[in-house]
Amino acid sequence: MESDCRIPVACCRPRFLLLHALFWGLVSLRVFGAALLNEEKTAVKPVATPCWLMEEFVVVDECVPCSDFHSKTQFACKQTGYVERINCTKSSREDYKSCRSASMEEHLFWKFEAATMALTAFFAALVVVRQRQLDRRASEKVRRQIESI
Repeated sequence: MESDCRIPVACCRPRFLLLHALFWGLVSLRVFGAALLNEEKTAVKPVATPCWLMEEFVVVDECVPCSDFHSKTQFACKQTGYVERINCTKSSREDYKSCRSASMEEHLFWKFEAATMALTAFFAALVVVRQRQLDRRASEKVRRQIESI
């Protein structure tokens, strides 16, 4: 094993290890530095806690789909597309809370059922094709064994 340095091979290893450590140190500094900068940026934003997380509330309007305007402007609409209007008891403040409607749940259920049925049909067809291929190989092998006798 030849080395490109004039010193024995054992002496080249510390240099390699030093370069390796320097490289990974710079990579980790870059990654952790970016993470720290990102934390500082997110820590500056004040987040108002909704009243329904802190106190009792009464539902004023049941779960309804959001309008196009509300879908773009209200955070509660962005989560599920459905919203209910609530009234917080202590602060008497009206707020909107994201909710899940029965029609949305039913729609998601049938989409899930359709996806599982499609996957079932696909994998059943795949099993049939593979089984036929293996049966052909086995019969071909038996035919060759009989011919060789």
